[in-house]
Amino acid sequence: MIDPNLLDILVCPVSKAPLILDEKASELKCKASGLAYPIRDGIPVMLEEEARTMSNEELKGL
Repeated sequence: MIDPNLLDILVCPVSKAPLILDEKASELKCKASGLAYPIRDGIPVMLEEEARTMSNEELKGL
């Protein structure tokens, strides 16, 4: 889905923390900011206004 090399250099635009790929949900998740960024047509949408806030249960699972 996403090139592993790209995933190595992408960081959360809010917290600058590393991202976790959730292929099942087609999202890149950031534990530090609690945001999940969508992946649309194989392209990560790294805009804060497009991200969703993850629930406490989701954050515990990261």
